[in-house]
Amino acid sequence: METDKVKRKVRVLIADDEPHIRSLIDLIVTSLGAQVIAEAADGEKALSLYKEHRPDMVILDINMPKLDGISVLKQIMAIDSRTLVLMLTSLNALDVAKECIDNGAWNYILKNTTAEELHKAIKETWGDYMAAISASRQS
Repeated sequence: METDKVKRKVRVLIADDEPHIRSLIDLIVTSLGAQVIAEAADGEKALSLYKEHRPDMVILDINMPKLDGISVLKQIMAIDSRTLVLMLTSLNALDVAKECIDNGAWNYILKNTTAEELHKAIKETWGDYMAAISASRQS
């Protein structure tokens, strides 16, 4: 998951109130060559860590204490709309998925998917994101 021009690891913030989910996501993004720079167990901490570290990618749970993931997503997009945000949730609801995408999320991933499917979704979303960045620079 390295960019072509800059040979540094993709910096990732993981925000989920479940420690085992954070651990799983950490393993996946690390296996993809990225670096987890921060983890948060609630929405307020996620937003604070985002402002502090300005990661390349945020993997964000929707249902978290203090501030929900959609509120965090909206605030991240207000700061930098080019941030890659993937929403992670146990909610299989089309209206919630649509709200996330409409507010700038690049993907909406269900927690009950297998580790292999999570790996694939994160990798593909990163590829799509980098292709869009490249295309915008060429136009």
